[in-house]
Amino acid sequence: MLPFVVQGQEIDYDSLLQRIDTIENPVYKPVVSFSYGVLNFRGDVQNSLNTPVIGNNALAVNLSTFVDRQHNYIANFQFLIGNLSGNSYDHSDLSRNLNFKSSLTSIGANVEYRFGHIIDKDALIRPYLSLGAGILSFNAKGDLVDGNGQTYYYWSDGSIMDIPELSSGEALPLYRDYQYEIDLRLREQEEFGLGDYSQVALAFPISLGAHFRISDRAFFSLGVSYFYAVSDMLDNVAYEGTSIQGSKGNDSFVYSHLSLHFDLFSDPTTRTVELLYADVEFDPLLFDDEDGDFVLDVTDRCPGTPYGVEVDTLGCPLDGDMDGVPDYLDLELFTERGVWVDDQGVTLFEEEFLQSMELRNNAMPREGVDDYMTIISGDYELTSKEAIPAKFQALDTNGDGELSFEELLHVIDSYFDLQLDLDLEDIRQLNDFFFSQ
Repeated sequence: MLPFVVQGQEIDYDSLLQRIDTIENPVYKPVVSFSYGVLNFRGDVQNSLNTPVIGNNALAVNLSTFVDRQHNYIANFQFLIGNLSGNSYDHSDLSRNLNFKSSLTSIGANVEYRFGHIIDKDALIRPYLSLGAGILSFNAKGDLVDGNGQTYYYWSDGSIMDIPELSSGEALPLYRDYQYEIDLRLREQEEFGLGDYSQVALAFPISLGAHFRISDRAFFSLGVSYFYAVSDMLDNVAYEGTSIQGSKGNDSFVYSHLSLHFDLFSDPTTRTVELLYADVEFDPLLFDDEDGDFVLDVTDRCPGTPYGVEVDTLGCPLDGDMDGVPDYLDLELFTERGVWVDDQGVTLFEEEFLQSMELRNNAMPREGVDDYMTIISGDYELTSKEAIPAKFQALDTNGDGELSFEELLHVIDSYFDLQLDLDLEDIRQLNDFFFSQ
């Protein structure tokens, strides 16, 4: 007995039955992504609390694709919608108590770099940096009156009244309803003869953030995009061209976002090869489908079905009324059950059915034989039975009035056994009677 124990190694059957091959040049298709975030305005009319994570909601849709063979650079095409708003308060200069809200739509493209030269492409976290250009549209509106149409007048103590601070008379307090109903550009044109500016402008975004890998087909990212607009009119306050003068410099805004990316269309980077029957050469006839009805010929009960005809699981064309004529040939799709039909599925009356059966140039269908015999049976009447001759009545042992074949055989056997008082002529007459009845 050996002084040691041999332990068997567990076999990995999956590795024996499958092999994973790496595809050398998979085709990469555009990746679609959806992002949600907030917009934060940077300009003459901006909020006192100015942080990138507080602002107005915005949504974006992005399509991206690689632009180089090494997959270090990505082209992004983005569509962004949201709102920009700002509220500024000044107790010393009452004319600087301003607010606005603008719808924002942006379409643009950028080139993104994911540091593929220094960070592995399969890393769980990959930072990115992008530069781009686009077009944005805006429409600044202001909350200048309350729900009753009373104009807001800001006082130095921070209150809002219905008359200017230096006016005489009793002042009543007002409260902002945050309904931005006044078109600020139109107001500039009507009241001050200004506001002659375009509400479409170029913008140049710069973005940075990080991608977090979920799987080969999905990842999410956290990022911040800074949009520099080639316009100082997003808030309707500019250094020139508006009734209220702002500081020099164009407006901008920040988009802080969370994005989900889905690679739905690219080829897989690996392929699983089944090894169980890899070396077996199957007869191609086993997988042939001659009529193209998606039912293999080995199980197709109706071969030769015209291409495009809908079939059942056995490969036979559908026959909704079950009249024996498939629907694609049936001129009468809702034939009643049990009636006779012609080759086109049209109902036949009894006379027409008989005429079709009596044609001698065609064989009678097997399923029509019973019907045919039932119809013609009335044309034939059985003659009355011939009575058994008196000298043979004793041979009808069961007394049914007929001479059966068994009874005839019994008579012949008895005759040759000399048990009957019959001669050869009687046997001949008995035989003729048997075949005549």
